[in-house]
Amino acid sequence: MYLNAHSQYSLRYGTMPVPRLIDEAMAHGVTQMVLTDINNSTGAMEFIRESREKGMKGICGIEYRRDKKLLYIGIAKNKEGMRELNEFLTHHNLNSLELPDQADEFANAYAIYPYGYRGKLRKNEYIGIRADELHFLFNADMNLLRNKLVVLQPVFVCDKLEYRLHEYLRGVDLNLVLTMVTKEDKCARTDSFLPPGELESRFSKYAFILDNTRALLDSCSMDEYNSGRVNLNRKTFTGSKKDDRELLEKLAIGGVEYRYGKSNKEALKKVKHELKVIFELDFCAYFLITWDIIRYASSRGYYHVGRGSGANSTVAYCLRITDVDPIELDLYFERFLNAQRTSPPDFDLDFSWDEREDVQDYIFKRYGAAHTALLGTMSTFKDRSVIREIGKVMGLPKAEIDGFTDPTRASLNRDNPTFKKITAIYQMMQNMPNQRSIHAGGVLISEEPITYYTALDLPPKGMPTVQWDMYEAEKIGFDKYDILSQRGIGHIKEAVRLVEENLGKKVDVHQVRKFMKDPLLNNKLKIGDTIGCFYIESPAMRQLLTKLNCDSYLVLVAASSIIRPGVASSGMMPAYIRYHHDPSKVVYLHPVMEEMLGETYGVMVYQEDVIKVCIHFAGMDGTDADILRRGMSGKYRSKKEFDRLVERFFEEARKLGRPEETIAEVWRQVSSFAGYSFSKAHSASFAVESYQSLFLKTYFPREFMVAVLNNYGGFYSRWLYVHELKKADANVHLPCVNNSLATVSIVDKDAYLGFVGVHGLENRFMDLIPEERLSNGAYLSAEDLIKRTGIGIEQIVILIRVGALRFTGKSKKELLWEVHLMMGQKSKPSNNAELFQIEKKNYAMPVLINTDLENAYHELELLGFPLSMSMFDLLKTVYRGQVRVSNLRQHIGKMVKMVGLYVCEKTVHTKNNKKMWFGTFLDADGNFFDTTHFPNSTPTYPFRGHGCYLIAGVVVEDFGFPSIEVKKFAKLEILSNPVMD
Repeated sequence: MYLNAHSQYSLRYGTMPVPRLIDEAMAHGVTQMVLTDINNSTGAMEFIRESREKGMKGICGIEYRRDKKLLYIGIAKNKEGMRELNEFLTHHNLNSLELPDQADEFANAYAIYPYGYRGKLRKNEYIGIRADELHFLFNADMNLLRNKLVVLQPVFVCDKLEYRLHEYLRGVDLNLVLTMVTKEDKCARTDSFLPPGELESRFSKYAFILDNTRALLDSCSMDEYNSGRVNLNRKTFTGSKKDDRELLEKLAIGGVEYRYGKSNKEALKKVKHELKVIFELDFCAYFLITWDIIRYASSRGYYHVGRGSGANSTVAYCLRITDVDPIELDLYFERFLNAQRTSPPDFDLDFSWDEREDVQDYIFKRYGAAHTALLGTMSTFKDRSVIREIGKVMGLPKAEIDGFTDPTRASLNRDNPTFKKITAIYQMMQNMPNQRSIHAGGVLISEEPITYYTALDLPPKGMPTVQWDMYEAEKIGFDKYDILSQRGIGHIKEAVRLVEENLGKKVDVHQVRKFMKDPLLNNKLKIGDTIGCFYIESPAMRQLLTKLNCDSYLVLVAASSIIRPGVASSGMMPAYIRYHHDPSKVVYLHPVMEEMLGETYGVMVYQEDVIKVCIHFAGMDGTDADILRRGMSGKYRSKKEFDRLVERFFEEARKLGRPEETIAEVWRQVSSFAGYSFSKAHSASFAVESYQSLFLKTYFPREFMVAVLNNYGGFYSRWLYVHELKKADANVHLPCVNNSLATVSIVDKDAYLGFVGVHGLENRFMDLIPEERLSNGAYLSAEDLIKRTGIGIEQIVILIRVGALRFTGKSKKELLWEVHLMMGQKSKPSNNAELFQIEKKNYAMPVLINTDLENAYHELELLGFPLSMSMFDLLKTVYRGQVRVSNLRQHIGKMVKMVGLYVCEKTVHTKNNKKMWFGTFLDADGNFFDTTHFPNSTPTYPFRGHGCYLIAGVVVEDFGFPSIEVKKFAKLEILSNPVMD
């Protein structure tokens, strides 16, 4: 009799997750029920699946609301009816249309209107009446209503406690204090399951209403939906499975020659083996669609990186989906695709940040809007900021809420009754769905219209998006294509363009095999000269490269994973570095560890290593090992899952006679990977892109660094990349209206900063100034610039102060006088005749000059850094320290003083929960050095922003990498702004 039940997916309204909703229904004797969440079908497939498993008949629908008003409830008769309901909602979502007062005339679905609806009812339309509305039927004409009335008993909450939770959810949703939430804003207190038989009892005088309701429920069936996971993806690329197989085989075999040369029997054998598996598992279309996406991107001149477990496939390598050679790295294809996999494989395709949307647009147009959608995601109430929201709903003052969210007051808050109440509510809300959003890059391409399985949203991104997440997609039977973006590819693409434009040279960045053997590139890796290069430019990564003496692709692959939290948190990073320098000192925990992890000196570095250990050391099966692998990649990272695996790991290892202490230590290392770690293929993909960046940095350093700046940098602040551009022997100029573009430009060795980096300059002038110059010639004067662009006084003052009108030969002060006289006159000239002729006085303007210090302050204000002077030159002191980076190794173990320009910092917490810091600086020669600030010798907040610091500390060395353990630390004063004196 329940035609209108809601789960937590009625966001900030319903309180029960789908499984518990079903359990509650069955506990109340319900045998069939309709899930009708508000304006979404997020939980529909989960509801069908869970109902079937638990032995209840689950029927799906949607409750349609406009603002707070219930319009009607749609109930699907069957699979086609669910598509109709989803498409009706989708049409209004995608076209930003309000839902109408009357539903469409559904052929395979019912529409239930609330009692009081005055419209004419069509064949599949009914009126829902609540038990407390039955008195309205007295003296009503039953002839008109007898066949159209059904029971309406909404379900939103489980009990009185959850009703209170519901009220708080409504307050959070509406941003209202609890007392301001009105009756219309929330459900009725009785909107829950009634004891068995009570609903029928309430309607006993109107048996025909009960009969109508049963008949409606009995006529509905979701049996057309599959009971288990099946392949719902587009089944063919060409329209024929036979043609798909032939095309994939032709492309793969042809790609062997491109990648490996002629007559490479090993590669040909591996490709044929993989093709056999791909054919058997029906994955031809998945490979071909991915190849098609890459083909389109290449035709547009877009660069891409194929990564993830797909890089384990030699077929993918031969199709140019990835640039990772699985044979060279001995990558395990079955890690990507095998019959026992518990989850579908996918390719991660990275494109430049400014090209991804066009690739997505191609996919939608090529494979059809009805069959293509972005993958959704669901954010939950899990952040402690929810406590702030609850406090607001309770009407607490801001100061009190701030106190409750301050971790330093945790002990004081513990016994506070108000805080206890907030915590109790928070614990009930925790992990509940909060709002739907978009997955980072997942795209679905289906065989059937996607609306059989979900309605579609239209988030700000502007592309249709399914209403469930990747985990539900996987359970239903969809495999995603990850179309991602990153700025590293933007650097590469832009650098290649600039090299051709500035030097007339065409560069093929996909010749990665050649790059890997280049001694110049490998030497840069070895010394950590990698600023601007994808994934290998951070201080931690540059330190690791130096400590490893990394001079090859294979070592870089390992480094790309060692730097991840998984290895770092296990404490095995130092062990790996130590063993890398002297493999003879490796002590393996067990012979199995030596057999499985010999390549990585017994250290678990990749996800595959953990799987090997679980299977071969602990005797676990592949399914549990795969679940653990998913845990490492951030999926299903739950304490419950790991507790189960701990128990299984220990049990199975003991059966194999492994020593107890060894089991404990191996598990300690395994469990540390519950954080994020990389598969070997993923690390290899990152290393390929790092080599591509490093090649451009090595041979075309100026163009590369301009590209980094134009793609909004990377790990560091903008000024550091300008510094690197200068180190590359470029003549870096301030913005100039007669030379600059919106972005940084380079001609030969002359690089002009663009207008984009000028603080306060309006976007329209960033583009207009260079466009007008390129169309109609160079600007002749400030007046010419004003007339041709219509620029106002405030904007031209910014350009003058940043030095962009220096071509005039006039000082900034002269130009400011000139434009203020030209644009700042308030009164209009008078036409009245003069009574007396007064001789005009000619005033001589004094010589107006700008000092270098004034210019530096202008640049600090408008660019964020001085270009015409260094920060060292701005210091009041001429002292530059006792030592420089060039001779730092000569002072190991000694106390030294250095002056360093702040680059960045990283805060970490010790085991005692005290703060310590790692700093990165430049010395007066422009070379990097790093510092460590321990809690016992460091102020609470040692860093005071950008500037130069006097650093006193002991020089230490770790695997050949010198740094400073700081004992004293202070920021140095700079010369005063002369304008302010």
